[in-house]
Amino acid sequence: MLISLCKYGRCQLSCNETQSEDKFPLMDIRTQHSRAARLPRRRGSAILAGGVAALALAAAGCASSGASTTSSSGVINAIGAENEYANVLSQIGGKYVHVSSILNNPNTDPHTFESSPKVAQEVTAAQLIVQNGVGYDTFMNKIESASPNSKRKVIIVQNLLGLPDDTPNPHLWYNPKTMPAAAKAMADDLSAMLPAHKAFFQANLSKFDASLKPWFNAIAAFKKKYPNTPVATTEPVADYMLQAAGTDNLTPFAFQADIMNGVDPTPEDIALENGFFTKHQVKVFCYNQQVVDALTTSIRETALKAGVPVVGVYETMPTPGYDYQSWMLAEVNALTKAVADKISTQHL
Repeated sequence: MLISLCKYGRCQLSCNETQSEDKFPLMDIRTQHSRAARLPRRRGSAILAGGVAALALAAAGCASSGASTTSSSGVINAIGAENEYANVLSQIGGKYVHVSSILNNPNTDPHTFESSPKVAQEVTAAQLIVQNGVGYDTFMNKIESASPNSKRKVIIVQNLLGLPDDTPNPHLWYNPKTMPAAAKAMADDLSAMLPAHKAFFQANLSKFDASLKPWFNAIAAFKKKYPNTPVATTEPVADYMLQAAGTDNLTPFAFQADIMNGVDPTPEDIALENGFFTKHQVKVFCYNQQVVDALTTSIRETALKAGVPVVGVYETMPTPGYDYQSWMLAEVNALTKAVADKISTQHL
């Protein structure tokens, strides 16, 4: 039996199990390309905690809680809860890490997925874990707590950035400050685990930091050339990047949060959102391409009919074809194309 997990606590039961492999192998994942069934954050949390704990306890019987720092091959088994973190972890660790990811399908809703005992077993056996925090991947904490391992290192990006648990926008990887901090923590932990290869990890960290410059430069160029560009959004997926680019997001956060949490926005907020397009008050509509329903589709169509270009944004790194830095750069380039040429980029 599989137990469906959600970052905001929705649980379902299923009796089917399949395995999905991506660029970073792993894991049993079942998602829905709709927000229709999502529940608010706190509903079902008790069931979720018990379900994940049960999976982890079952997995603990298959993976030793006293696992060594490295596998028998001398390669560190590592997990990025989200594939963007797994991608960076792979860039930093190179040949000395075997990296897996859990949330890795850009064509499905990452807010809800089904986890099998295999997932719990993989997490239990991992020696290094990188996860987002701020309520986005709490299932990881449940599995880790149910299968304690004093040698396991866990990087929680929320903690690296000093963010409180009630941070309203969990999509931290769109913040230009996030991955440099995360990558440094990865390099430091890998260096501690395999000190003989510290120079290798630190060199990869320097290479990664340098590779972010085109993205940073694109953000700065947009901010300078198109200051205070008015935009609208469905969810706060790319808000950190939009803020860094100096845009003026007219969509109220209450509307964004309702869409994100699967709650119907008020008629007033829906009318306000549609009015941004029909009254030509915004120049771009940033649309969560992974999580759609009749309402968000209708709003997108209103934007397109009004001649407002649509830029699709993603919670999960699109693969194949992208690494983290090229994905982020592609999003800024799409934003620039929308403002400069009025061209939509609905899919990367």
